[in-house]
Amino acid sequence: MRIRKIQARDVDMAKAAEAFRTISEVASDLDVPKHVLRFWEAKFPQIRPMKRGGGRRYYRPEDMELLKGIRRLLHAEGYTIKGVQKILREQGVDQVKAFAHLAASEKTKGRAKSKADGAVAAAEAKLAVAAPQAKGADGRASRGVIAPVS
Repeated sequence: MRIRKIQARDVDMAKAAEAFRTISEVASDLDVPKHVLRFWEAKFPQIRPMKRGGGRRYYRPEDMELLKGIRRLLHAEGYTIKGVQKILREQGVDQVKAFAHLAASEKTKGRAKSKADGAVAAAEAKLAVAAPQAKGADGRASRGVIAPVS
């Protein structure tokens, strides 16, 4: 009889919402590779995980919200990295975090609407008003546009 060592991924262990998470846990939660999270840290200085001995990263709940918002903007909404950087610079971290709540609320469609839905709708409206035209006069997409790519 062979005994197998139990891995953390084998056990469905739910952490408390306020618990810090390792890069592996965050990568699994967001469904992105670990190297993408490290790349995002370089591109978005607002992402600041705590680092312990040996450079091990621990992400706070605030970091998780920001990462979820960034992921949503990049992957679901079609923004570029420069576009998300511009949103962070001009409208702030809370604006991007609002998209994390949008992603969470879409997963729970059919359930009662939460207060976050109103904040997300306001955030989307603000982005729509603040976004410049996606195409220039010649019909080609201009650089640094924060509007989603169609």
